Amino acid sequence: MLLGFRYKVFTLFFIFLCHSVAFAQKVTPRSAGIPFGILSTGKYNAITDVKGVKVGHFTKIEGRNIRTGATAIIPHNGNIYREKVPAAIYIGNGYGKLAGYSQVKELGNIETPILLTNTLNIASCLDALIDYTLTFDENKNIRSVNGIVGETNDGSLNDIQGRYIKPKDGLQALLDANSGPVQEGNVGAGTGTICFGFKGGIGTASRKLPEQVGGYTLGVLVQTNFGGVLQINGVPVGQELGQYKFKDLGLPYKDDGSCMIVIATDAPLTSRNLERLAKRSMLGLGRTGGIQDHGSGDYAIAFSTAQSVRVVYVEGATRTTEELKDESLGILFEAVIEATEEAIINSLFAAETMTGQNGLTIKELPVDEVLKIMKTKKQ
Repeated sequence: MLLGFRYKVFTLFFIFLCHSVAFAQKVTPRSAGIPFGILSTGKYNAITDVKGVKVGHFTKIEGRNIRTGATAIIPHNGNIYREKVPAAIYIGNGYGKLAGYSQVKELGNIETPILLTNTLNIASCLDALIDYTLTFDENKNIRSVNGIVGETNDGSLNDIQGRYIKPKDGLQALLDANSGPVQEGNVGAGTGTICFGFKGGIGTASRKLPEQVGGYTLGVLVQTNFGGVLQINGVPVGQELGQYKFKDLGLPYKDDGSCMIVIATDAPLTSRNLERLAKRSMLGLGRTGGIQDHGSGDYAIAFSTAQSVRVVYVEGATRTTEELKDESLGILFEAVIEATEEAIINSLFAAETMTGQNGLTIKELPVDEVLKIMKTKKQ
């Protein structure tokens, strides 16, 4: 009888615990019934749905003034320097400090993982990528590494001049990278970011193409730190909330921050068509109400993990690749637009209110109020 009583108590406790955990979880746009486009997501609705891609975060929150971090995106499990992946970088608005652009433009590939951080920690993260590349025994004699580091400016919530991200921190993000679900919101490079006047952060989403058009997967990860007039699925949420750029035209003009967009796909694409893919991600940013302001650094980095297009050493003067033909790109364009839009909105739904340097508090998106607005406006 005592055993039965204990079982009942344990069962009630377990139900309560599960309910508490579920209650504590943040609502996602998709779980709240907000659709983004016509295509299905991958298993995790994350960039890691592209096989082999891993993501890692290093988050640094200390005292009253440190609110920053780094986020790593690793294209595949091997030695990327020896097995480069085709890539392209598209600049929406170039008021940014992305490192490694010129070699990618010239050669059409990347030879390191990608690190995202804040504006003044580009150099530290470049050191981290060099350190990471040199951990491979076969790279011990190399004399050049073209690291790819993207940034947005978290200097409102974070004491950016302190440059608190060190090479070991960027390396930690790389070493902690995993496949599977990706943490979003106030983590890694999104720790101190602001988006549409609300707390921004890291967001991700993916799309899985139907088998009859190749069955390819495309994933997007964003670091959101920009402004404009927020809209979600076409609903003018920013206006309804009374918080949007240019609302008070009498105030001094204020530049907005930036958005980093990282795109991964297993579709066999080389740099020319990856750049075309990257361009379309800006349409997804536009769907959310972003305007790529004068002071915004909006960059899209796209790469393919397909084996048939990887840049590896072969004997002889020529090599053969097998890539998707141009006429097949339309549905991938749709996929990257949808995934970019959803990743940005996901970053807002996941982010939480934060107080940073000088006592500045940036509030999270009021999700409950947003959902009421969405319901009313869609009726």
